[in-house]
Amino acid sequence: MKGVRIKEPRKVDLIDIQKKEPSKNEALLKVKSAGICGSDIGAFRGANQLVSYPRIIGHEIAGEVLSIPENTRGIKKGDKVIVDPYLYCGHCYPCSIKRTNCCEKLEVLGVHVDGGMVEYFTHPAEMLYKVPDDMEWGLIPLAEPLTIAIHGLHRGRLKEGEHVAINGAGTIGLLAAMAAQYYGAIPILIDLVEDRLEFAKSLGITNVINLLEEDVIEKISKYTDGRRAEMVLEASGANEAIRNTLEMVSYAGRIVFTGWPKKETLLPTDIITKKEIDIRGGRTSVGEFEEAIDLIYNNKIKAKAIITKIISMEDVPETIIDIEENPGDYLKVNVMVS
Repeated sequence: MKGVRIKEPRKVDLIDIQKKEPSKNEALLKVKSAGICGSDIGAFRGANQLVSYPRIIGHEIAGEVLSIPENTRGIKKGDKVIVDPYLYCGHCYPCSIKRTNCCEKLEVLGVHVDGGMVEYFTHPAEMLYKVPDDMEWGLIPLAEPLTIAIHGLHRGRLKEGEHVAINGAGTIGLLAAMAAQYYGAIPILIDLVEDRLEFAKSLGITNVINLLEEDVIEKISKYTDGRRAEMVLEASGANEAIRNTLEMVSYAGRIVFTGWPKKETLLPTDIITKKEIDIRGGRTSVGEFEEAIDLIYNNKIKAKAIITKIISMEDVPETIIDIEENPGDYLKVNVMVS
């Protein structure tokens, strides 16, 4: 079968690989669509220290079930499903309290182990989620990044009527902003790229801030009548942005870090104490797939709008190269595998 492999940094190819057979507790999928994620671009660049090579990429995976053992989800042969790509041990403390996304031995498809940018894929039957039969294949992979966005909002306990300042108008930031609006909250989207902010406005996200042209704290204060944001979602991973969350957030506010910085960030604990800020991490997702599928399928958010293009599997290598060279030209690219 065909698969997309990064042999080493800056070397990506469509190759022939051996088709795997499912083990006792696994389903066999005919992969229909997949998403190219920022982590795939990071693997191509060699910037993701968690990736080992060579590596078959892909963790935003949707497919048709060809075979499946008995399972608690009621999934059967012929069903459309999306893959939960976060493999956990089931035995450590986080797993024992059902926070499997924090597993001490967590393995992510396409990062620690081979992913699903292939024609056929095997995966644990209990880590699949059924999607509606008439849901577009090209849309289904968006549910995975949406789970990350809404997990961050859940970790921050976002409430109706609150303001949430979101650092980064990439895929996660835009999805988080749309989900926040659906929840009845008021997103404030912050980025360096004006085109991204203008695009956000076209989606109905009216409160935006350009870091290069505006004073962020002053503008947030204006949007919130001086209170500042009750919640801040940091999705950029930039050290300066992480530090600035302490200024963006209100007294008694909450901050969630979802972005992965390349180096440590120094945070003044006196501000944290003075404001009594709640700070939480937000890693991947856990238990959000069904909600994400519902938000997309029932058009509760405009998820389809963030797809830049849909390509064939044969076009993946050259597209990854172009995304790396011209990131401003892309937001989300999905792949029709078959």
